[in-house]
Amino acid sequence: MAAKTRKKGGFMERRNASPGRRAFTITEIIVVVIIIGVLAAVIAPRFLGRVGQSKRAVAASNAASLATAMKLFVHDNYMPEPGSSIEILWNRPGDIEESQWKGPYVESYDALKDPWGNLYVLVIPGQVNHDFDIMSYGRDGQPGGNDDESRDIVHGQKN
Repeated sequence: MAAKTRKKGGFMERRNASPGRRAFTITEIIVVVIIIGVLAAVIAPRFLGRVGQSKRAVAASNAASLATAMKLFVHDNYMPEPGSSIEILWNRPGDIEESQWKGPYVESYDALKDPWGNLYVLVIPGQVNHDFDIMSYGRDGQPGGNDDESRDIVHGQKN
C-alpha cells in the first residue's frame, strides 16, 4: 500500500495507509525498561544467594568424594603424616615405589580444587572426623569465615 500525503499548513503530512499499525513511543519504551530494571533489582539478589548455596553444596559433595578417595589411598598404602597435602591423591609420594602405586585416586588435578578454585585441605588427625578431615575454607580461602560462603566446609559435618 502506498502512503498518502496531504498538505496541512504549508507542510506535507505523511499518513500511513494502514491505520491499525502503530509504533511504540519513547515514553512507552522507557517505562518498560524501568519495569525490567526494577524486577531485575528485586530478583537478582535472590538468585545470587542461590549461587553461593549451590557452591557450598558442590564443595560438600566433592569433599565427601575426596574423603572416599583418601580412604582408598589409606587402604592401599598408609595413613599420611600430619601436614600432608591433598595432592597425595594425585601425585605419587616419594616413599611409595612406582610399582606399588595404585593411583592417582582422582580423575584430574582439578578434582582437588573446591568451587572457588582453592585446593581442598587434608587435616590429619581430623577435627571433626577421627582419622582425617577434607576441608574447603570457602570463598575466601581462609580458615573460619564470617559469611555463609566463607565458612569452612568439612566432609561429614552438618552445615
